[in-house]
Amino acid sequence: MSWLGKCAMTGGLALSLCATARADDATKILKAMSDFVGGQNTIAVTFDSDIEVITTELQKIQFTSSGQVVLNRPDKMRIRRTGGYADVELVYDGKTVTLFGHNTNLYVQEQTSGSIDRVFDELQGRLGTAMPGTDLLVANSFDTLMTDAVDAKHIGQGMVDGVECEHLAFRTPEVDWQIWVETGARTIPRKYVITSKTVTGAPQYTVRIKEWKSEVPGDASAFAFKAPNEAKKIPVEALRDFDEVPAGVPFVGGKK
Repeated sequence: MSWLGKCAMTGGLALSLCATARADDATKILKAMSDFVGGQNTIAVTFDSDIEVITTELQKIQFTSSGQVVLNRPDKMRIRRTGGYADVELVYDGKTVTLFGHNTNLYVQEQTSGSIDRVFDELQGRLGTAMPGTDLLVANSFDTLMTDAVDAKHIGQGMVDGVECEHLAFRTPEVDWQIWVETGARTIPRKYVITSKTVTGAPQYTVRIKEWKSEVPGDASAFAFKAPNEAKKIPVEALRDFDEVPAGVPFVGGKK
């Protein structure tokens, strides 16, 4: 056997043994992350995200976006995501939720109330689409993330943007997901990868946290939406071009 084959076998065995030995730690580390994030009254985050699609020709294509999140618990947030095909902002001031397309100058707006977590659930239900990454920011991310989990492993340590992290891996019947949690007292998520097992080619969604700040200064006016000149309000049902994948891309499992 070649040295490469031996190294591959040795590395696989080491990974298996390491994961088995650390399996009980995964949920503890995830719970510590959830408690830390849920305990932050204000959060400001910048992030990069990648989403992969598998075309009907079985070619894997990746689309990349960047964004910012500002949360003021329990009921105020401003989230903006900018990519090559959409520039979308979500604003909630505790009474009104607005989704505005900077690239289209169109927005939807509805009266609502309740926590940030409730608004995330309501939006996903109304829009009929997932909002991956938001499950890291809810008050009790542990319960949300662990829904349907059938396996948990603490893979070991890793570095994300030069920051030492604990690398965890989880499985559910439909997806595998991994998370890198910063070591030390500030147990924040640094990287999050979701792999779709039921789609040909196993496409992934990745979020990388670039910057995380707590105790962000500001007041309620920072979460108020003022429509720009000539912006047009439309019903939710007419909303288009808010996804990270450009409209018209044919992919396995459906069409945009």
